[in-house]
Amino acid sequence: MTYPIDILFDLYKSMLRIRSFEESLVEPILNHEIRTPCHLYSGQEAVAVGLCTALSKDDYIFGNHRSHGHFLAKGGSLKAMAAEIYCREAGCSRGRGGSMHLIDPDASMLGSAPIVAGTISLALGAALASSIRKNGRVTVCFFGDGATGEGVLYESLNFAALKKLPLIFACENNLYATHMPIRECRVNLPISRIADPFGIESHTVDGNNVLQVHEAGRQVVETCRSGKGPVFMEFMTYRFRGHVGPDDNIQGLHTDIRPREEVALWLEKDPIRRFEQYLIEQGLIGENELQGIRDEIADEIRDAMDFAVNSPGPLEKDLTKYVFA
Repeated sequence: MTYPIDILFDLYKSMLRIRSFEESLVEPILNHEIRTPCHLYSGQEAVAVGLCTALSKDDYIFGNHRSHGHFLAKGGSLKAMAAEIYCREAGCSRGRGGSMHLIDPDASMLGSAPIVAGTISLALGAALASSIRKNGRVTVCFFGDGATGEGVLYESLNFAALKKLPLIFACENNLYATHMPIRECRVNLPISRIADPFGIESHTVDGNNVLQVHEAGRQVVETCRSGKGPVFMEFMTYRFRGHVGPDDNIQGLHTDIRPREEVALWLEKDPIRRFEQYLIEQGLIGENELQGIRDEIADEIRDAMDFAVNSPGPLEKDLTKYVFA
């Protein structure tokens, strides 16, 4: 499919913004300037960007423990997220949630949570509300392959199918549930097949190809918006960093259990580098223009990080504020 050049550039900038932000967190995490646990999204950017770009501003998304990319791809405030990661009052959860509790209602990003499969039932409720109200909104729930071991996913699949809800189950299969290879957690079948017993349409997509993700996303969004949902999508992808924190495989320090050869193979499938190559081969961009975009994004990240670092934290007297008894 042929896309307008502005859409292609938006896809590229959004992926690069996520990657640049994630990598900007590495040094402050290692220096203990950032104390909240951060599950970095580097390597998986094409999934969030490709799918969120297929949504409207009013469509809902829910995230998980690795949701910086989902938040930014949906249009969440970069400064508010940076401030939250630094546990500042200006953060999107007032500095009380940290990296894994992100929300921006203005962007229809309705929340992330660290509990595995913890937002699937919440997304189900949002989709049910949209169905009852007939407001045309689609809901996307992002979760990892580890969530396929949780019963709430199957309960939600059944209910969503029964009510034909406008809900996209978006499974980011990065081949590992925490530090356990997925092949040791479940039978070796495509995860998308779990939708079959419920009569739910399913797709397995190259999660490192942003155009494939976007095109598949456009189709399933239309399916849900037309009342023919839900849909299950499995995105094959890979995280470049460790499960939590940098776990720096890229700089030669091998601190997780994944084989070096496997990591190297997936680094060759970097979704940003692949898309840059596509843009160059199509004659749509040159190296000078690419560098200009990189510089532009770098300035955005610096501004957000400066804002976060220089913002005040919550006051001690407000310790119990926003706590419900």
